[in-house]
Amino acid sequence: MRTALSILYRTAEILGAVALAAIAVLIITQVVSRLAGRMVPGADELAGYCMAASFFLMLGPALRRGAHIRVGVLVERLHGAPRRAFELACLAFGTALSAYFAWYWMRMTYDSYDFGDISQGVLPIPLWIPQALMAAGLVVLVIALLDDLVAVLRGGQASYQHAAMQSEG
Repeated sequence: MRTALSILYRTAEILGAVALAAIAVLIITQVVSRLAGRMVPGADELAGYCMAASFFLMLGPALRRGAHIRVGVLVERLHGAPRRAFELACLAFGTALSAYFAWYWMRMTYDSYDFGDISQGVLPIPLWIPQALMAAGLVVLVIALLDDLVAVLRGGQASYQHAAMQSEG
């Protein structure tokens, strides 16, 4: 199971990086085209979709690496059972909230597919395509939060705590 989860997180991370690279390619192409007196239709729109995809796809892997901004003012002052209880409450709330957003985002994506929604920009892009990438990122985040919740319930550490200890030492 751990291998499958690692592959999932790594795949989301790679897809997010590909989306970032696509943004760079689109920007460079746009700059070169403008210097040549031309324009690439829809490049701005595609770059926006790639930005959203990269952000959402990297949510889960960023959590696993401890890269999310966390306010530890209260958590760092707690020790032992109170800290564990607070950590569990935060993970449970984060998982529930993320699952809620993922569920409704997947429903919206399905509706966009079902209704045949097309983007309003220069290029007629079916909206379900960028929405599906965003939904996939939210699902990976839910899985990462559940993974950490189960780890803490079993008496272990959340991945972001382990990542923070590695970066300190």
